[in-house]
Amino acid sequence: MSTLFESIAPRPLADRLRPQKLSDVVGQDHLLGDGCPVARMVNSGNLTSIIFWGPPGTGKTTIARLLADRTKLHFERLSAVFSGVQDLRRVFETARGKREMGQGTLLFVDEIHRFNRAQQDGFLPYVEDGTVILVGATTENPSFELNAALLSRTQVLVLNRLDDAALEKLLLRAEKEEGKSLPLNPDARAALRAMADGDGRYLLNMAEAVLAYGGEEEIDIARLTEVVQRRVPLYDKSQEAHYNLISALHKSLRGSDTDAALYWLARMLAGGEDPRYIARRLLRFASEDIGMADPQALVQAVAAWEAYERLGSPEGELAIVQCVIYLGTAPKSNAAYMAEKAAARAARDSGSLEPPKNILNAPTSLMRDLGYGDGYEYDHNAEDAFSGQNYFPDAMERINFYQPVERGFERDVAKRLEYWDKLRRGKGTKGGKE
Repeated sequence: MSTLFESIAPRPLADRLRPQKLSDVVGQDHLLGDGCPVARMVNSGNLTSIIFWGPPGTGKTTIARLLADRTKLHFERLSAVFSGVQDLRRVFETARGKREMGQGTLLFVDEIHRFNRAQQDGFLPYVEDGTVILVGATTENPSFELNAALLSRTQVLVLNRLDDAALEKLLLRAEKEEGKSLPLNPDARAALRAMADGDGRYLLNMAEAVLAYGGEEEIDIARLTEVVQRRVPLYDKSQEAHYNLISALHKSLRGSDTDAALYWLARMLAGGEDPRYIARRLLRFASEDIGMADPQALVQAVAAWEAYERLGSPEGELAIVQCVIYLGTAPKSNAAYMAEKAAARAARDSGSLEPPKNILNAPTSLMRDLGYGDGYEYDHNAEDAFSGQNYFPDAMERINFYQPVERGFERDVAKRLEYWDKLRRGKGTKGGKE
């Protein structure tokens, strides 16, 4: 219960505009619209435990509170950052008492992924017997951060970052609440929404700063950055965003979308990613997805990494940009990657077969007596510098692991391999393609 003094204390704009009913929540129609998961639960009166997964400022706490209101449940809130075992015990005892009085409890746990595994296990009996309806909120991928046992007892619902239309709705509400328009020109208003990066709470905090601006002139983009602080991009090098963005970069390059690759590269650098990590991934990409279609790709990737090591940031980052452009525009082939996999599988399946004796060295008389090196033909002495000998184990059929594609340099490689295979057939060597 709030005191008299609390009721007259100033409240942030974001708090004053907190939705009072589920239909006021913006940007989450896929959960709250008619026939959607949360709406179905509310309409049926059968609320189950939920994990809300989504970026900051998308309504996780608000929806949890409104769910408690709609279903007449006692609302308890905990933050995993500030709570421990004693807090959990207190909440569960209170919930048990409420249940004996005929009222259920909705326990909202913010940042639930910050509880350790043992603490997460502590929820299980109370969720199973209905002592609490658990609603957890997390900004991290639940499949990585939450126990499988807890996930199996909850429904994971994903909240989207707020799009431009949803953010504009919030700005209109802010103007209505304050009874005046934001002193922004159209470009600055659009920039303000972009700076929020999908976070409604952050947008309203910035709008409050703009509304408090004392200047008489309309604010343009240049002045906007003086009035509000630009948000640091959401990026945690040890969490899912790190893997999501490097995956987006890699797959954009594989799809030869150089512009998209440059965007994801810029996102990673803006988030503080170590350029060396990016260079390492580009080096791998050059072999895995380009390979012999353009052998220079590997050279370019090594050179870019070395250039960055010599120049450092920010000058060295241009070498990485150049490498991304080269890799994005290069012909693509995963033939080398597939050949590696196929050869490894054959090596694993074939056991410890010996090489044919004719290609073994014979440094001792005993080895010569045993036939080591007998019949070996020196390829440089052969016509076309190709002897056509068998180099596979005698007990193993020839396998074509490497299948070059009809792109880039590999087109020429394919012709060369076809020519050698023709010579091999002519010499009667086993395994030549017919």
